[in-house]
Amino acid sequence: MPVKMQLTRVIISEINDQQAIYLKEVDGVRTFPILIGEFEANIINRRLLEEPPHRPLTHDLLRMVIHALGGEPLEVVVSEIKDHTYFAVLKLQQNDQLIDIDCRPSDAIALSAHYDPPLPIYVAEEVLDEVS
Repeated sequence: MPVKMQLTRVIISEINDQQAIYLKEVDGVRTFPILIGEFEANIINRRLLEEPPHRPLTHDLLRMVIHALGGEPLEVVVSEIKDHTYFAVLKLQQNDQLIDIDCRPSDAIALSAHYDPPLPIYVAEEVLDEVS
């Protein structure tokens, strides 16, 4: 059963290429980082600081396309980890159909931050066991 998490920190480093986000268990104490790219870290941080861009960026475009096609994003699930790489699924509903879209956790969490309130974030128990 996936565990509900929340985004608690975005670490942006100016001295190396690895940025990080931290997820924390909503009703617990487990927390862990996911290393992400500079672009995604800046987008997430900008959204958390409520600094909208002058023009739509990639995740804004994705949000608009989902809605234009009649989709409704439901949640983000960090579903597995293989060879130190995290995998995620963006869960959408379109009409009566549930759709799982394979994606990078950084993109899914960045998209989550484009909603108010943010889309719920879940992490598979197996992932939490492995990173603990």
